Amino acid sequence: MNVEVPNFGELLAPFIGQVEPQYVPNFLALLERQAAQRYRDWADMWPEEREGLLQCAAREDQISDIIEALFPIPGEVAEKIAEPLPGARDLYYQVFDGIPVQQQLAIQAEAELQGAAAWQGMLDESTPEPVRNALNRCSQLEETSSAFVKSILQ
Repeated sequence: MNVEVPNFGELLAPFIGQVEPQYVPNFLALLERQAAQRYRDWADMWPEEREGLLQCAAREDQISDIIEALFPIPGEVAEKIAEPLPGARDLYYQVFDGIPVQQQLAIQAEAELQGAAAWQGMLDESTPEPVRNALNRCSQLEETSSAFVKSILQ
């Protein structure tokens, strides 16, 4: 399926930029929870693929859980980094407005690969092994969801 896929990092940069750099992973975890809800919505729209789409939602939540455990933050910080979330969520949802669910999912499959690359982009030679392993796991979860979505669109 040939669809135009935005660069979600660039699209969401104005919102990500409102978050202090050390808290960007936590903000991205919040965005992952939004993607999980999106998968739940798609599962309602495409009952034949409901179970697989709900598994994608669970992977998005798992990514959030991993990041939140890896980078714990105090409640007041969590509130502050959540401030740009509604705008980011609304902009993310606008990408999918008015197009059929299969096209929405084709875009999401590519967004998952962008997410996998974002987690990998946080790694460097000084990254401690537990953090490296966790971020690699997040990338794998993103790639698994992308592969599933692509498989149902063929």
